[in-house]
Amino acid sequence: MATRAETISDPAPSITAPTATDRSFLGHPKGLAYLAFTEAWERFSYYGMTALVVLYMAQQLFQPGHVEHVAGLAVYRGALEAVLGPLSPQALASQTFGFYSGLVYFTPVLGGWVADRLLGAKRTVVIGALLMSAGHFAMTFDQSFLLALLLLILGSGCLKGNISAQIGHLYPADDESRRTRAFTIFSMAINIGAVLGPLVCAGLAQAYGWHVGFGTAGVLMLLATITYLAGQRYLPDQRPRRRDRVAAAPLTAAEWRTVLLLVVVMGITVFQTITYFQFFNVGLVWIDSHADLATPLGHIPAPWFNSVDAFFSVIAVPPLIWLWAREARRGRESSDLTKIGIGAVLASISAAIMALAAMLAGAGTTSALIPFAAFAMIGVAFLYYWPPYLALMSRAAPPSVNATMMGCAYLSLFIGNIIMGWVGTLYETMPPGAFWMLNAGISMIGALLALLFGPALARRLASGSSQP
Repeated sequence: MATRAETISDPAPSITAPTATDRSFLGHPKGLAYLAFTEAWERFSYYGMTALVVLYMAQQLFQPGHVEHVAGLAVYRGALEAVLGPLSPQALASQTFGFYSGLVYFTPVLGGWVADRLLGAKRTVVIGALLMSAGHFAMTFDQSFLLALLLLILGSGCLKGNISAQIGHLYPADDESRRTRAFTIFSMAINIGAVLGPLVCAGLAQAYGWHVGFGTAGVLMLLATITYLAGQRYLPDQRPRRRDRVAAAPLTAAEWRTVLLLVVVMGITVFQTITYFQFFNVGLVWIDSHADLATPLGHIPAPWFNSVDAFFSVIAVPPLIWLWAREARRGRESSDLTKIGIGAVLASISAAIMALAAMLAGAGTTSALIPFAAFAMIGVAFLYYWPPYLALMSRAAPPSVNATMMGCAYLSLFIGNIIMGWVGTLYETMPPGAFWMLNAGISMIGALLALLFGPALARRLASGSSQP
């Protein structure tokens, strides 16, 4: 990989060569620590906010007496209902959550392009962090709710794919096993933040009001910005050159084939994305109404279930890293696509457990332990699904569009979340058990595609760089 000085005339952004011998952080480069902690704080704020926002919209913001004060909401709701028909507060909340959570995964495509061609990854991430901080603070006022969502969407686009791309650039191209484990460590940091965010923000919201919870998320996002700035000298130096903005080298035929194969992989992952994110949309609505949340210590806030998913994602990391490293030493490690397929199977089982809980509850309530088990399993499913997916994209994407392709990796989440929001509007029109079995079936389609076609895709991706 070329050094910074050597890339003045190169068409691709300059990226300081990774130091293969740097193992100062858990056997990985020190830059991984700063990226992981930045993302932990960012996810702390993000999951703290998202744990609140669906119930906040359905139970307060979109109810009479509040909905009239949200700037721009009448136009937004009118446009939605012109396509979907009349929407109840719950259905409007579901579709809004789907649009929001989808768009925060679409804008990384634009953020990756900005980093590759205009500002570089470091500047783009800083801008994104500041926009997200402003968005979280704007969420503390009903009137600026839609503006807050817009700021969060734009900020997320600048931050998400570019942080992931920087992780990939810490390693030599042939260090596949260590890169995959790095993304798993990165995911563990994400989920540490995701465990604490709902607990803290929902606890404060229950005690002091919704807006205190949202304001806390803003403070946490500022901490993420400070952490990222503190680690600048340990991060890959990826900056665009003036000539990049004039003409970029076109992709070769082999690189175009690789890009098309990665698009197929993105399509496969859409199915489990729909099921996974439904837990944080309708899942919380169902739990709030049909799970027995009373304990000797008081009422458990429904948003705390988001922490269950994240907690089990964290505690499952060490055994999975050990398992995958052991398989790698023996030359029998499952391919990234096989891991994605296993994750889809686990997500399908998780939704089936929710269906069981719904059937047991009927019109009343059931033990909170059943949805607890479902959220625990969906957390493990995430580890089998997302880190291998990011590692595959980072390794296989052509170097000249690596950051852009890492942004494109989030397109599967964009499409999946948009569909998830629409599927969530069906919740009030069908029995809850049938609703969750529908979600189980959707994820199982993705599992079958990954497990049946994954080996052929993996072979083609492995041979793509050697094709003319």
